[in-house]
Amino acid sequence: MKTYLKDAANTAAYEADRATAERMIKKGKMSLEDIAGCVPTVTYDELKKMEAEIMQLT
Repeated sequence: MKTYLKDAANTAAYEADRATAERMIKKGKMSLEDIAGCVPTVTYDELKKMEAEIMQLT
């Protein structure tokens, strides 16, 4: 049970970090390298994919 709760907490934290990174990408004021430094749980490759998806939506 403890493992499940820890995994759920890690997943929630990761999703929050992804949401933060997405907002930072949308603002367009920071490079992906800078965002990766601020949100280290999201990899640079993930950030590039997120950026590509966001750019397709606009």
